[in-house]
Amino acid sequence: MSDASPGGPPALPVTFRPGRTRAVLLTAAASIFVVITLIALLLKQLGPGERISFVFTAALLAGVLYLLARPKVVADETGVTVVNITSRRRLEWAEILQVNLRPGDPWVFLDLSDGTSLPTLGIQPGIAKQRAIADARALRALVEARSTAGPESPRG
Repeated sequence: MSDASPGGPPALPVTFRPGRTRAVLLTAAASIFVVITLIALLLKQLGPGERISFVFTAALLAGVLYLLARPKVVADETGVTVVNITSRRRLEWAEILQVNLRPGDPWVFLDLSDGTSLPTLGIQPGIAKQRAIADARALRALVEARSTAGPESPRG
């Protein structure tokens, strides 16, 4: 997260992402790829096809872990971009009615003006709960400061 004054929203643009979780996932992805590839190269009894299948499997596993490390929330002057595991969605500030991170929630949910709720995996309390709470508060402050749709506006 970027610099935020204690009572106000952070300066834009700002990116929220689960830093520790991302570091663990990317480290695991690289380690798994290297270890499985080394095993494929060191086992003398493997043929070329089997070695390729080992490396392919290692790349597949590393790719899945990379996708799990992808989530982020980017806020700028015009709105918010939510990047989840396999999707990306751009929202204008007015589309976001509320930012929710309730006790027990696995990540932040955005209540939207179309009546739906969007999971925002870029802010999740998994490994760093206090950081996620601070990020959710910062995003909430940004939404409150920038959204033209206030809490009294109708949904839909």
